[in-house]
Amino acid sequence: MKNILFVCSQNRLRSPTAEQVFSTRRDIEVASAGTNHDADTPLTHQLVAWADIIFVMEKVHRTKLQKKFKTSLNKARIICLDIPDSYEFMDLELIERLKASVSRYLG
Repeated sequence: MKNILFVCSQNRLRSPTAEQVFSTRRDIEVASAGTNHDADTPLTHQLVAWADIIFVMEKVHRTKLQKKFKTSLNKARIICLDIPDSYEFMDLELIERLKASVSRYLG
């Protein structure tokens, strides 16, 4: 079973949507977090070390992840989805975009 982590800035809209969308799959474990210090679920070294694949929503998240959590990134593959912060939680367009982008990496 693979551990999948979704990352955005605040962990309020994009990454929690992704977590909820993919949480029903039985072949993966999912979690989400935010890079900002005041995120609903802040990104931690434990979460980064747990993940096999980390999907970041924007390049800025990848940069923050690589700088702040470099020591915990020993096994995780980082994939940038290039999804801007212009969606609401569980927005149908966001869901479709996530499914199209993420599914090709998960099979």
